Amino acid sequence: MIHTNEEMQQIQKRFIDLEIKSFAREVIEFIDDSPSAYHAVKNSSDILEENGFQRLNPREEWKLKKGGQYFVKQSNSAIIAFTVGKDVDLSRGFKIFGSHTDSPCFRIKPNPEMITENIIRLNTEVYGGPILSTWFDRPLSIAGRVILRTNDPFFPRTVAIKFDEPLMTIPNLAIHQNRDVNNGVKIDRQKDVLPVIGLMNEIFEKDNFLLNYIFDKINLKKEDVLDFDLYVYNTEKGCLLGANEEFISAPRIDNLVSVYAGLLGLVESEHNQKQINVFVAFDNEEIGSATKQGADSNYLIHTLERIVLGLGYTRENFLRMLSGSFMLSADAAHAAHPAHMNKTDPTSRGRINEGISVKISARQKYTSDGFSTSVIKQIIDGTDIKIQPFVNESNELGGSTIGPISSTHLEIDGIDVGIPMLAMHSARELCGVSDVYFLKELATEFFEK
Repeated sequence: MIHTNEEMQQIQKRFIDLEIKSFAREVIEFIDDSPSAYHAVKNSSDILEENGFQRLNPREEWKLKKGGQYFVKQSNSAIIAFTVGKDVDLSRGFKIFGSHTDSPCFRIKPNPEMITENIIRLNTEVYGGPILSTWFDRPLSIAGRVILRTNDPFFPRTVAIKFDEPLMTIPNLAIHQNRDVNNGVKIDRQKDVLPVIGLMNEIFEKDNFLLNYIFDKINLKKEDVLDFDLYVYNTEKGCLLGANEEFISAPRIDNLVSVYAGLLGLVESEHNQKQINVFVAFDNEEIGSATKQGADSNYLIHTLERIVLGLGYTRENFLRMLSGSFMLSADAAHAAHPAHMNKTDPTSRGRINEGISVKISARQKYTSDGFSTSVIKQIIDGTDIKIQPFVNESNELGGSTIGPISSTHLEIDGIDVGIPMLAMHSARELCGVSDVYFLKELATEFFEK
């Protein structure tokens, strides 16, 4: 059968749509399997190892080889992966794709059990800036890590844990007892958002309900557990949504979409053999990045220097490489909300499935400028990747991200981009399938140029 040009275009379009939606389902699966930063890093390292990347020990000397693929973790919640070209040209510097692993949620406090009228709630602390009201009346569970005793007290062992089953919920107060609830009610962070986990009975000790539950469900010795870093997460799975499945609806789109897109871009790209490509996923962006595993630390710059030294070059070589480097910082961006157009810029606003937002700020909340935007425009030239400018409405301050924070440590050119999304920092967010695919393709092109 001979197809007309129009029929061939339709066939090609259907094939591309299938490829885009297939990648969107991959992203959803990664998000569902990554309820905490520890799981995001564990899943990322599994992907890297499956693709031949070698894990490095930060406490050992690195002897790196040209043509090698490596990764290193920090606190099990941040990760850097890199590839070394076989014919490295130091003047090309580093090509860095940045993202972050954490999302707004609730951290479980020590001694968390609070019992009222035989109802057990867990005492929590708000992490980051979630839209608190969106967490009510949802099935919730627990994920994070427990810390285990070892022979060396300075290096205890960590184990990532998550419970797939819904364990908890944060119940709303009935409208009959809260008549103004639909007019906007202030939420008390200490009183109103504590999740209910069960009823008190003789099975569990009063003061150790949570730990006893963990011991009962997971094969750990009670005497080996020293402490924990545990978080509340939304157990509802992500899905494709919309009349044409043009949306992704899921928790933690901010910023696990960028983590997965950047990681796949590094793994799947045909690495430019003249440069060193770097993928980094920091932790703690949602609380300011000022931690040892955050963007406002020397974690990245020290790792970059160790790469250069591990290849047998000098610190002078390293400093010269920085001047030829470029960073693409990928985080979430706001899409224009149809019910609140006054909150968005009249000419430069994000539209879902119309391209990756290039985030611009006169106050340098983002690193993008005319120079770095021109770099990206040339990278995507001749591809199907779409970009669009995004500027906050002038009365709205907007948020910052890892780009400008990292640039204060690295002093390199960079750009901030992100997929346009609605309901940012909700317990469930919304973005477009095409934009997610564009971001992965951009990461791939970035590492290949």
